[in-house]
Amino acid sequence: MTLTEERTAIVPDFDDAAATDRKLAIICSKGNLDMAYPGLVLANAALGEGVETHLFFTFWGFDMITKSRMHHLQFSPAGNAAMHIPVADAHLPQALAPMPGMTAMATRMLKKSIAELGVPEVPDFLDQIVAAGGHLWACRMSADMNHLSETDLRDDVEAIISAADFIEMTDGAQLLFI
Repeated sequence: MTLTEERTAIVPDFDDAAATDRKLAIICSKGNLDMAYPGLVLANAALGEGVETHLFFTFWGFDMITKSRMHHLQFSPAGNAAMHIPVADAHLPQALAPMPGMTAMATRMLKKSIAELGVPEVPDFLDQIVAAGGHLWACRMSADMNHLSETDLRDDVEAIISAADFIEMTDGAQLLFI
């Protein structure tokens, strides 16, 4: 291409109603509260746009779909240098983060902030995603590693499958690893 030739812009066509064959695959690998929400928010947004959406829960992300753990996700400020206190936008000194009670306090603060935005808690958000047509899948290796079976998981988890099965079923999907 010469300098005088005009380049064609690569811009997605958001008005194309026929583009309903889009697929999004989100791998949820973290079970702490602050890492649970990014995948759920993106899944919800994709479903709102008519995108076929699959969530694959692996490693600690399994906590989001395990009945005994899904209501007890926590947020730890330890190691999170970006952690700030909502009052006066003050940063939490890292030396205080591992102190007893800090995880409980940080978890309460994050849950309160999320609730004030009208965003549901993780189990309720997953209910909403499934009701909108989202698919929940559990990782076989993570289930075996944690000695869990389908009865230990949310009832709306479609199956415990291998990573290879998930990759195969989401062929052509946009893939996000969180």
